[in-house]
Amino acid sequence: MFLILKFGGTSVGSAKRIKELVNLTVNSSPKIVVLSAMSGTTNALVDICQKLNEQDATKATDLINQLKENYSHVISELFNTTEGLNKATQLLNTHFNYMLSFTLDVFTKNEEKVILAQGELLSTALFHFYLKESGISSEIIPALNFMKLNENEEPDSDYIEKYLKKELSKYPSQHLFITQGYICRNAFGEIDNLKRGGSDYSASIIGAAINSPEIQIWTDIDGMHNNDPRIVTKTYPINELSFDEAAELAYFGAKILHPTCILPAKKKNIPVRLKNTLQPEAQGTLISNFITQLGIKAVAAKDGITAINIKSDRMLLAHGFLRAVFEIFERYKTPIDMICTSEVAVSLTIDTTNYLNEIVSELNEIATVEIDQNQSIICVVGQLPKDTAGYGYLVLEALKDIPLRMVSYGGSPNNISVLVNSHLKKQALEALNSHLFHFN
Repeated sequence: MFLILKFGGTSVGSAKRIKELVNLTVNSSPKIVVLSAMSGTTNALVDICQKLNEQDATKATDLINQLKENYSHVISELFNTTEGLNKATQLLNTHFNYMLSFTLDVFTKNEEKVILAQGELLSTALFHFYLKESGISSEIIPALNFMKLNENEEPDSDYIEKYLKKELSKYPSQHLFITQGYICRNAFGEIDNLKRGGSDYSASIIGAAINSPEIQIWTDIDGMHNNDPRIVTKTYPINELSFDEAAELAYFGAKILHPTCILPAKKKNIPVRLKNTLQPEAQGTLISNFITQLGIKAVAAKDGITAINIKSDRMLLAHGFLRAVFEIFERYKTPIDMICTSEVAVSLTIDTTNYLNEIVSELNEIATVEIDQNQSIICVVGQLPKDTAGYGYLVLEALKDIPLRMVSYGGSPNNISVLVNSHLKKQALEALNSHLFHFN
């Protein structure tokens, strides 16, 4: 059975990091290695696409050449033989000349997805070349040969399982495979992707397709922490989380794990282990169906939230009012994060504002609408059964000095969420860290 090891952009972000992957991937255990693009690459490709969309061929060419120069520096440090360096140089020429060809014609949305796929194609090829130069046997199984979305833009599980196994069967004696995260084909066979952070999702989908014994997500932090270490100074990694706890934390802001990663693994009951490439000996975090002990485990925050207060024009919420409200959001494919209701109003939050003007326009036909932007959801996660007293009190007591725009408790046995103005986020996270975990 193949272990699945996914490495993020920082794990392949330099020649040194790519070389260090050998110690983590080359041993007796059969495995499939899923790679992201080198750190910074996807952002650079997004900038290139923007200039191509603006028909600024000169600036797009400059950005492409600049990115190629960065890669040229990497391969000069990565390869020790003339043969290896020549092969890598030829690879760069092929990919970057291909990107330059888009500066000569009108750029389309479909072609943007092709440009964005180049990062993963480059990182996997370079790692494969380095392994070969080092005398280590491996094979690339192209994600574009098996990773596919259906008409609803969801992974086509049956297709993926069939064609992934077909790719693996081409090399029956091989124990080390490399493939791309993030990229896929859509229902029409065009190059597409699983959206930003989708390499985690790729790893989970692949693990579920072959019933892997474990999916490992390797990043530059030693597991999922009890609070955001970028904001709060004293945090610690959590040894074990349930699938539901991890999914809540990932969705509400824990950057180490992409929110979509949990579901395929949960459905197949495959443990997900979060590990640190900089400290591989660290225990990390194990996510499984194990029911963890009662209590609060961690806190996460999600920024970029817009709160919408919808007050009924009648004294009481009329029959069908909530349905009419939700249908508006459904029409514009805008998901709702939090929701609170009162006798005459409903407050809810969204994190996608692409159609905010259209949504507000339709809501104004049935209600009075108020908008609050620059909000953050603070999510407190753990095993918090509804019949156990005290958890809500602990959270609200910790935040007694912070104005709360909304509170959501009871919808899930795994989270208590509050909404605060984003300028108060740091204060809220620090207060919770001090009060819940006794770190000042």
